[in-house]
Amino acid sequence: MDARAIIAKVRRALPPSAEELAWFANGLANGAVSDAQAGAFAMAVCLNGLSDEGRVALTLGMRDSGDVLDWDLPGPVLDKHSTGGVGDCVSLMLAPALAACDVYVPMVSGRGLGHTGGTLDKLEAIPGVSTAVSESALRRMVGDFGCAIVSATGRIAPADKHLYAVRDVTATVESVDLITASILSKKLAVGLDGLVLDVKTGSGAFMKTPDEARELARALVETAKGAGCATTALITDMNQPLAPALGNAVEVGICMEVLSGRIHAAPRLFDLTIALGAQLLGDGSETRLTEAITSGQAMERFARMIRALGGPPDMAEDWRTHLPHAPVVGAVTAPASGHITKIDGEALGFAIVALGGGRQVETDKIDPAVGLTEVVSLGEKVNVGDPLCIVHAATEEDAEAAAQAVRAAVSIGNTPSEQPLILERIT
Repeated sequence: MDARAIIAKVRRALPPSAEELAWFANGLANGAVSDAQAGAFAMAVCLNGLSDEGRVALTLGMRDSGDVLDWDLPGPVLDKHSTGGVGDCVSLMLAPALAACDVYVPMVSGRGLGHTGGTLDKLEAIPGVSTAVSESALRRMVGDFGCAIVSATGRIAPADKHLYAVRDVTATVESVDLITASILSKKLAVGLDGLVLDVKTGSGAFMKTPDEARELARALVETAKGAGCATTALITDMNQPLAPALGNAVEVGICMEVLSGRIHAAPRLFDLTIALGAQLLGDGSETRLTEAITSGQAMERFARMIRALGGPPDMAEDWRTHLPHAPVVGAVTAPASGHITKIDGEALGFAIVALGGGRQVETDKIDPAVGLTEVVSLGEKVNVGDPLCIVHAATEEDAEAAAQAVRAAVSIGNTPSEQPLILERIT
């Protein structure tokens, strides 16, 4: 095998063999493929693409570049993945809800990327929580109470870690083939029986149009099934935040409200959690999932997970005390009367980053307390001076800058505007 020959094939739009792609993925993990060769390969794939078979082969090669877990449990091992949006904290509710329905959920999650928040950053807003755990700890948590939301160990799909870093600096992040291999190599390495994908489209998503989201969803579903994992995707609306809270601690807070039985605190968040869970459990499971949340069973699983990750032992009972609070809190008021006709979700996401709730560069330290709460929704009627949201900031200057960003991101007009939450199902 020769990295140069494989790169040349892709550059000439000739299909590399499955064996060549597996060798290349292993080379990314063990150093046989250099950064320069990884960048050339990524650019060639970005320009010419891979066949369906090639995408499956690359995904499997990246999966097999490290450890691949298997499980011996008395129930299915299932998971969910979202392509990212604003106010998307579904994972924090879906994992424990599924666990309460006798499902096992080893959820390997990520950190914030661009304008979108990261599940691990949200969890680590809880004092004491560390999502970096060993494989043995992951197995113990999943076996004991059914769910664990953790970061990938260095042995889970190491080829992806190398290739992703190169893609980030070579303008090749948007390749559907490489996005697919990156997402699925990590998920499949955990040893899943089934997967549901939440592919978002709209102003707060990476895929801005339904056509872009549909292309990615089909590539993900077909590749996952080609790799032997039963998978369904929902294409969902991200033209407004999924939850009325944006930021790490405040998103944990809204999840705790819902897990405490107050499902109307975030109706879109609750509805999508149930819909995604039902794709995994099958028709008629919506009632069971709803009961898992409203009865407190999901909260009990979540609290046990937080305790196992080093967090407070009484998180279920006293979560408001444990979550950090920003020193500056104030309302952003509407400059006009009318209905909310448009929300630029990406702009709101970058406003959170500017507050300190995300990273400008990889080494930035996140302020877990900052964010926005009580964010208005599309179609909502407001009068002059009504709050569009509440800003939680570290300083008055940060709060004012966020307020300006919010007013610029929210459009007020005469015609109510609202989008359906679930746009399409891809099987």
